[in-house]
Amino acid sequence: MEENFTRKESLAKKYGFTSTDFEQIKAQGISLDKIEGELLLFQSGIPKIYLERPAMIDDGIVKLTIEEFQKQASFFDQNKSNLKLKKFVPASGAASRMFKFLNEFLIEFDHENETINAYINRKKDKNLPIFLAGIEKFAFYDEIKSKLKTLHPNYYSLETHEKSYHFIKLMLATDSFDFANKPKAVLDFHKYADHIATPVEEHLNECAFYATSNSVSHLHFTVSENHEVLFQKIINAVKTKVESKSNTELNVTYSYQDKSTDTIAVNQDNQPFRDEKGELTFRPGGHGALINNLNNLDADVIFIKNIDNVIQNHIEEITLYKKGLAGILLDLQEQVFQILKAIDNKDLKEENIATTIDFMKQKLNIDVLEDFYKYTLDNKIDFIKNKLNRPIRICGMVKNEGEPGGGPFWVRSFKGNVSLQIVESSQVDSHNAEQHEIMAKSTHFNPVDLVCAIKNYQGKKFDLNQFVDHSTGFIVHKNNRGKDIKGYELPGLWNGAMAKWITVFVEVPLVTFNPVKTVNDLLKPAHQPQYEN
Repeated sequence: MEENFTRKESLAKKYGFTSTDFEQIKAQGISLDKIEGELLLFQSGIPKIYLERPAMIDDGIVKLTIEEFQKQASFFDQNKSNLKLKKFVPASGAASRMFKFLNEFLIEFDHENETINAYINRKKDKNLPIFLAGIEKFAFYDEIKSKLKTLHPNYYSLETHEKSYHFIKLMLATDSFDFANKPKAVLDFHKYADHIATPVEEHLNECAFYATSNSVSHLHFTVSENHEVLFQKIINAVKTKVESKSNTELNVTYSYQDKSTDTIAVNQDNQPFRDEKGELTFRPGGHGALINNLNNLDADVIFIKNIDNVIQNHIEEITLYKKGLAGILLDLQEQVFQILKAIDNKDLKEENIATTIDFMKQKLNIDVLEDFYKYTLDNKIDFIKNKLNRPIRICGMVKNEGEPGGGPFWVRSFKGNVSLQIVESSQVDSHNAEQHEIMAKSTHFNPVDLVCAIKNYQGKKFDLNQFVDHSTGFIVHKNNRGKDIKGYELPGLWNGAMAKWITVFVEVPLVTFNPVKTVNDLLKPAHQPQYEN
């Protein structure tokens, strides 16, 4: 109690916090320790990650043949009956970036004095022509066109560019379809012969294919509280159909990003930013906050995939690689558990150390310092147990084709340890020529295709917060009602939030990676119908 009073006194003196501020912080569920730590981070800055080298095939990334994937998938199928499987899908993000170029068009297009072609030429816009050329191929086209015809009785007499303008305007209007402000998860993505499917439905389908044990499948979405009803409406409409088609019982659950993981915003002088009411401003902590949601799940194997990475075609191929990654996980986990149980039973002897260390280095990418071999047997065993008694993640990696985002690298910590990490470009010092060159040599990209084990060799859940590298968050620059502010985002879910997990990277084919970053991505073959089936 006295310590908390001293902390309040310190914050009040240093940052001008008032009793009202402390009440606001308490209502948010945030500790004063956390507030002070974040304010110190803004002042000191966050150190950049030091890249040792990019992870490549046979140096941090495993490459398997199709036959080896099939063998691992079979191993998973043979061993999953006693396991609870779950698919975890972060799905709270709004679709604003998907429609960014169309929002810009509505703001900057001079409807009274120019044609759309004139706008395209004036702005050198490369995205709008693609959208307009493929407009009839979008799964949502018919519904919007139908509403347009109701609103514009003279629809068929309108010129083509007028129809296009009104289509885009209606699609993004906040009092109508409002696509940019809805979660991606609930938008119409795929057109089938007999219905239209959203990402929510496609994830249900996928879940039944590879995250099923004993004809039961569990799917967990992280959602924003005000959008949960949209998810439930879709689930209620399609769940029975998917269950019947797959002969699987589907259990769907939801969770929200905990408000206590929000972070304080500051102004350009690193002082707490206050809104027009004089109140402190808190921002969501980014997807790294979802480590708490993951920590609350009860499952033996968890598949993690982004909401927009769904596919209309090739589901059997996707299933093979997902099950293959899960097979690798179970195979390695079995070997790890054998070692840990041998330690508990005092069966790990000096003569076993060399083969154990070789397994850790070759199969689990665990760095072992040369001094290890000078340790006493007890200290060697302590080291091995510490390194192996951790959550495990198998991460699919695709060949780099210029997509923005993170990639697999060998990273050196401040203590000199080298480990495999998924690194975002913003975490690297772009002014350091050597680091920039290493980043540029990356051969693979992180598609967010993870299979995780979050229980230990005794069947107890790990506390995942114990395996976060808290030094790997992000300082971001944002705008709040015309004022520049700085925010702090927590270590990313598959970046620093899992930094201390056992990590294995495995190459998977590009067919498994079909994100929808902009609405035009829905025109790619992976998202277009194949009616021959």
